[in-house]
Amino acid sequence: MSEVLVLVEHVDGDVKKVTLELLTLARSLGAPAAVWAGPGYSETAKDRLAEYGAEKVYVADAEEITDYVVAPKAELLAKLVADTAPAGVLVAATAEGKEIAGRLAVKTDSGVITDAVGLGEGFVADQSIFGGGVNVRSRVARGTPIVAVRPNSAAPVAAAGAAVEEKVEVALSDAARAARVVERVKQEKGARPELTEAAVVVSGGRGVGSAESFALIEKLADSLDAAVGASRAATDAGWYPHQFQVGQTGKTVAPQLYIAAGISGAIQHRAGMQTSKTIVVINKDAEAPIFEIADYGVVGDLFQVVPQLTEEIEKRK
Repeated sequence: MSEVLVLVEHVDGDVKKVTLELLTLARSLGAPAAVWAGPGYSETAKDRLAEYGAEKVYVADAEEITDYVVAPKAELLAKLVADTAPAGVLVAATAEGKEIAGRLAVKTDSGVITDAVGLGEGFVADQSIFGGGVNVRSRVARGTPIVAVRPNSAAPVAAAGAAVEEKVEVALSDAARAARVVERVKQEKGARPELTEAAVVVSGGRGVGSAESFALIEKLADSLDAAVGASRAATDAGWYPHQFQVGQTGKTVAPQLYIAAGISGAIQHRAGMQTSKTIVVINKDAEAPIFEIADYGVVGDLFQVVPQLTEEIEKRK
């Protein structure tokens, strides 16, 4: 069975949830082979990868891989593609992951699919394109399939793998050293999960009305152990930080549950969340476009509905 390379997303040595999702998908397509790029690899990380089915772990833990911007990881994957002839390569559809996928496609003369929300036999990918207006199934026509999969597109399922280690060294080209990281500033992480990886997201829009009123959205999110998102209208108004914007020009999410409060549902916002598994809408305008994609809708004033919903959730905890 051919290997399926999975680029590991990790922070301070901790394997991120999206990697476990990719390993789960890879098991249905071949033998999952995790690719660890940069420092931080440990026995704990190996055990985590093995728990979710990694049959092999390629370890390239040289410091210089993360000393430069993006390119070294693409060169590492290109080397592994040339050496192992895998059935395909899976990466997370993050900003960095999609750039790595594009660079790898050029280096290997292969096709690339980004923002996949599903992946089936033969590396046939489900995608939502044209601002979320069209759902398609796509397949790479040439070379090694390279697919960037959105976080939360698959539920991670544990299945023990051998996780046989193999050290990999890659000689970086001068081009890969063209952009060096000169400083890193660590952003303080709050108690809420990361927006793009959260299983539950609660977002507020123009209907929230003010920055102070976003406390309602945050309280509901905290009752569900959810991440907080916002529409472009809300972030442009300065009611919530731009890094939490969900939409075509913000972040793309695909949680198990997405709650939209006071969001009308412009195509720009829908493009960033309409692949969510279950969508719940709270809006006093019964004609709001977002109701078209809602699984459940509440026509009502969010200032009445959201506190009641939060209270009921707290009662049932």
